[in-house]
Amino acid sequence: MIKYRLFCKDCEIIFDSWFASSNEYEKLKKNKFLNCHNCSSRKIEKTLMAPKLISTKDNSKNNFESKKYEIIKKTINKYQKFIKNNFEYVGENFAYEARSIHYENKKKTKGIYGNASQKDLKELSEEGIDIQTIPWVENKDN
Repeated sequence: MIKYRLFCKDCEIIFDSWFASSNEYEKLKKNKFLNCHNCSSRKIEKTLMAPKLISTKDNSKNNFESKKYEIIKKTINKYQKFIKNNFEYVGENFAYEARSIHYENKKKTKGIYGNASQKDLKELSEEGIDIQTIPWVENKDN
């Protein structure tokens, strides 16, 4: 894959687009399949574009992204800790247990959490059973 910065000669906007290869870009250009997403013009040209180099040095953008990732990871870990302390883990039996609580008024002292397939989640939702999904991150520090 290759990314080119493109320029529309009619409306003068600059945009980026991905291509399978430089040959693919040339083939699309030759057959007039390239067009501007803003004005639909076919007068599209490549512009100068600096390559993105991966630096091993810790620059401010990478540092900022790393800090954002760490904040999100800490927040997810806090949620997971709360859930583990306040809910009962039912594992792969989540759909069965959720239905038992909903239909049989089977009261639990704690809420439940566990694993369910996308199909199970869709069916539970269609049945009017209130469910929530959250990202689950395995803690590799322990």
